[in-house]
Order: sequence, then structure tokens, then C-alpha cells
Amino acid sequence: MMETSFAQYASGLMPPVINLGSLERIPPGEGREFEVNGELIAVFRPRKGTLYALQAQCPHKAGHLADGFTGGGVVVCPLHAFKFELASGAPVGNDCPALQTYPVSVSEDGEILLALSSTLQEGQRLPCLI
Repeated sequence: MMETSFAQYASGLMPPVINLGSLERIPPGEGREFEVNGELIAVFRPRKGTLYALQAQCPHKAGHLADGFTGGGVVVCPLHAFKFELASGAPVGNDCPALQTYPVSVSEDGEILLALSSTLQEGQRLPCLI
């Protein structure tokens, strides 16, 4: 869980934080898609309790990853079974670029807090060449 103070956010040292609502919105073992500032972000809640936030669409054919299967630390795209690591967004067994990841945590009140990063890694939004 990410621990930061309000002062860090207010000072500009940390990216803006968006409250996505109650953790109960995402059942264990599933993912949900959220639109944040015009961008689709998928938040996953594996059965082990850790949250992960990734770009919501597969770079191969724009499959909605929140509709895919999760297990073993990966998400499987529902369109063509491309796999990506939940923790890093790295592709597993395919040549797609890594998915954009976002810091996410749960507040003391059980609310999902998503930190938005203004910097994307070069090439992350390019489609796969397959």
C-alpha cells in the first residue's frame, strides 16, 4: 500500500490522486474499468488482496482487459489471450509494448485511491506488430 501525506500531494511532489470509490466495487479475483480524465484505466483486485491499475485496453487489438481472466499475477486479454503482468504491465509471451501502470492503494476508509502519472514511457501506446 502506498503511504503518502496530503502535504506531498499538495506540494506537487506526488501525482494527483483520484478516489474511485469503495473497494467493494471490485469483487476479489476481478477487474473493473474506470474512465479518469478521459482515459480508461483497469483496476484489478486479485484474491490475494493487492490492487493493480493498468491501461484498460490491450495494445494489440484494444481488448478491454478488465473483461479478461486474472491469475498467477497476469491478466489475459479476452480477445486474443495476450498476457500481461499485473505488477509491471510487462508482456508475457508476446511482442506487445508494456502496459502503462498506475500507483493504486486503499484508504483507511476502504476507498480505492488512484495516483495519476503525467509521464508515459516512450512507445507504450503503440499497437502490436502481430
